[in-house]
Amino acid sequence: MAAPRVIVLTGYGINCDDETRLAFEMSGAKADIIHVNDIIAAPRKLDEYQIFSFPGGFSYGDDTGSGKALASRIMNNLSDEFRAFIARDTLMLGICNGFQVMANLGIVPGLEAPIGNVRVSLERNTTARYQCRWVDLSVVPGNPSVFLRGIDRLHVPVAHGEGNFYAPPEVLAAIEEKRLVALRYARSDGSPAGGEFPFNPNGSMNDIAAISDASGRILGMMPHPERNILFTQRDDWTYLREKARREGARVPEESEGFALFKNAVSYFG
Repeated sequence: MAAPRVIVLTGYGINCDDETRLAFEMSGAKADIIHVNDIIAAPRKLDEYQIFSFPGGFSYGDDTGSGKALASRIMNNLSDEFRAFIARDTLMLGICNGFQVMANLGIVPGLEAPIGNVRVSLERNTTARYQCRWVDLSVVPGNPSVFLRGIDRLHVPVAHGEGNFYAPPEVLAAIEEKRLVALRYARSDGSPAGGEFPFNPNGSMNDIAAISDASGRILGMMPHPERNILFTQRDDWTYLREKARREGARVPEESEGFALFKNAVSYFG
């Protein structure tokens, strides 16, 4: 089969589009960075692609709240086209600001409809500070995410001021019951973060770092896997390199975040 085609959305304030495009292309996809205005001008363009990615950044400066302005622009201009895209056998990934946009569109968790019913939000970090640090994540058993197949744990960075996952009690219960929680913040040994900073960097309910829809084809996550696709991007790569050399082990070239993008591409293989 031909390599899947990926739209990596760009627009005012989005700043992780190049890294996200590179991660998909290194995984074997054909990725194009396309401005939201160009999609609005030619919405049938969506029909040519199999994967849609909302990258990180600060769309429209987050002046009306993280991800809200871009979500409104899409809802007011492309809601039918997004419903049609999701209805096909496609994948969608939202990272950091992209997760915020998807939450504000109601694409995740998608409990009632593929778009339009907003049920969760990403609020200000409980530290009241922008958090830029490395975190450990545990993949939740039973979650159907295509992106997380074969992965148990991840070590990737976060970089956000509003990543505090919130859902009303009845929505949170539904998300947990339907196993839509995809990733939880954890300690370095894999045990639960338990809401404790810095293991849970933002105060998210139930240590939630990512959620999927029920199909597993849509994933929204606050951490940045595209910032840890190469071994030398890790914060501890020099230590791990020396450890591997002393143990006679191979020093890897790829790193943990790369697996998400490879899973997306292999879905269409």
